[in-house]
Amino acid sequence: MAKAPVLTPRADDFPRWYQDLITKAELADNGPVRGTMVIRPYGYGLWERMQAEMDARIKETGTQNAYFPLLIPESYLAREADHVEGFAPELAVVTHGGGKELEEPAVVRPTSEMIINEYFSKWVQSYRDLPLLINQWANVVRWELRPRLFLRTSEFLWQEGHTAHATYEEARDFAARIHRAVYEDFMLNVLAMDVVPGRKTVMERFAGAINTLTLEGMMGDGKALQMATSHELGQNFAKAFNTRYLSKDGRQELVWQTSWGSTTRMIGALVMMHGDDNGLRVPPRLAQIQAVVLAIKGDETVLAKVRELGDRLKAAGVRVHVDDRTDTPFGRRAVDWELKGVPVRIEIGPRDLENGTAMLARRIPGGKGPVPLDELVALLPKVLEEDQALLLEQSRERRESRTAEASTFEEAVEVATAGGWARIPWAVLGEEGEAKLADHAVTVRCLVAEDGSVPDADDAPGNVAVVARAY
Repeated sequence: MAKAPVLTPRADDFPRWYQDLITKAELADNGPVRGTMVIRPYGYGLWERMQAEMDARIKETGTQNAYFPLLIPESYLAREADHVEGFAPELAVVTHGGGKELEEPAVVRPTSEMIINEYFSKWVQSYRDLPLLINQWANVVRWELRPRLFLRTSEFLWQEGHTAHATYEEARDFAARIHRAVYEDFMLNVLAMDVVPGRKTVMERFAGAINTLTLEGMMGDGKALQMATSHELGQNFAKAFNTRYLSKDGRQELVWQTSWGSTTRMIGALVMMHGDDNGLRVPPRLAQIQAVVLAIKGDETVLAKVRELGDRLKAAGVRVHVDDRTDTPFGRRAVDWELKGVPVRIEIGPRDLENGTAMLARRIPGGKGPVPLDELVALLPKVLEEDQALLLEQSRERRESRTAEASTFEEAVEVATAGGWARIPWAVLGEEGEAKLADHAVTVRCLVAEDGSVPDADDAPGNVAVVARAY
């Protein structure tokens, strides 16, 4: 009899494959309250690496980290009508504390525009206080009716940036800088994810914003996933909270603002964009373990060599883990590391030592073969960079091969419902056509210019709508 696969094949049932992989790669479990999740150490390690890479990029823009309360007075949300209307269905509200009913209910933050703007209005007094650039690493709660681990959970982890500027132009340019220099750079160069940068339509725009910039990625099944967003808030929140500054010429002016965020959803994207029927494939620049050195048997000479090689690789800057658990069968350990997507496995047994070699298994392109032991330390950085580039190339090829040009509404729907992306002139689709897409569970993911750049306006001549089904 054929051996049953470890994971449900993607072609048979993509959602089941995704759930299998989350569980068997030990990324997360469902929490005790519906819609919540427990992120396991291996999954959280991926998030820590994402945090570190993004935090460095965020700080390069001059932004500083801070922390704001989890609970927000309910009255704060009423100050910006579009914002509260956009989040009302997702709110979790605390009405009792300390055994007593609260005088004013408190909302568990769905996002922090309201609480942060309360303090921006206190901290900004003159043009000398601007720009004010703040980022927060935190959790948020948005009550989710159809939860799916990492993709849609009632509580998730994220970073949210909030800034205040003297002029519209400064705020616009900063939102665009975050979009490209932080998010797009991180996704291309660390996550190895091909993404499409674009502008959200009015219908898809963040509640309370005047413009939303997005990065959209194509998953393994052809659906789109919104990866991160950067918003121009205009002066909507400044008016609501009376956030003003004294200009150089002595006038009281309202600030211009941005907000921007990315979440643990990126772990779900990592699974769906790079995973295969054998498990995860983690980009080497992201991986908390880039190489695992496995002892095939508990021979003392083998164990000594495995540990020595681990030390040499670590000294060379490779993030390495030595697996000397020889009381666990080798085959099981190899499958576990394959499921977890560690880019490189180095397998050493008595016969390998006799030959002066190790077996090098590469997770991303697949395949394995012997390599002289004395060449491994020099070879590995080159292998890891090759495999990083291959993942990005594969994700780009998938998107390009499954994206088609459409000239009519019907053509766009046909492409999207068949599991691809359609590009259709915005002048052809328009807001009326966009509204009709909902009947087919299809949305406009973003608007792009004809040359693929981000348009300056919703109605700029030549705008193209990228249309797809999405998570």
